[in-house]
Amino acid sequence: MFPRGNNKALVFYHFFPRIVFLLTGLFFFALGVVTAIKANIGYAPWSVFHVGLANTIGLTLGVTSILVGAVIVIIAAALKEKLGLGTIMNMIVIGLFIDMISPFIPRANNFIAGILMLFAGIFSISVGTYFYMRAAFGAGPRDSLMVALARKTKLPIGLCRGALELSVTTIGFFLGGMVGIGTIIFAVSIGFAIQMTFKLLRFDPKTIRHETLRDTYAALKRGCSKN
Repeated sequence: MFPRGNNKALVFYHFFPRIVFLLTGLFFFALGVVTAIKANIGYAPWSVFHVGLANTIGLTLGVTSILVGAVIVIIAAALKEKLGLGTIMNMIVIGLFIDMISPFIPRANNFIAGILMLFAGIFSISVGTYFYMRAAFGAGPRDSLMVALARKTKLPIGLCRGALELSVTTIGFFLGGMVGIGTIIFAVSIGFAIQMTFKLLRFDPKTIRHETLRDTYAALKRGCSKN
């Protein structure tokens, strides 16, 4: 039950659960990314790029993910895409979680174990996407870039996503990222897995109105400025 007559408390009770949802989602997303990589049968498209770039520049996978995310956020902002608190936290927190989780996930030592780990990773990413989107703090950096490209080029969003992921996969491959059967399985199944997760949890993403950074700031300022 929300407290009455105290706007600061109301803002806290409205804001805090969503932050918990957001962080939970980012954790499960990072867990899924690491698990899919440790499956060792071919990385997801963006992971091909991140791992290849990390090996090239000598940084950890998490730090590389943060740097790539920062560049993408700058590009999306330059294309006038609206960013949210979730966009910024996605950029930073997933990378931190990746480096924190990675030492604790063993690498698959055979194909069957790799397949099982890959699907576990896909499931974890799907659950993470549910929590992340339920928080309604805005799209992640890569989704923001995809939407911005679709808006600017007038091309279908699916085509923009496909072109973007094909590009990063190709670049990542030449940088040494692993492309394999896991890459194909991930690309084909991730959308279906997310859709099924949303259906099981009775979540309709079309009902969510994502907040921009300006929206979140205005809500916090409005609540904190009143007694």
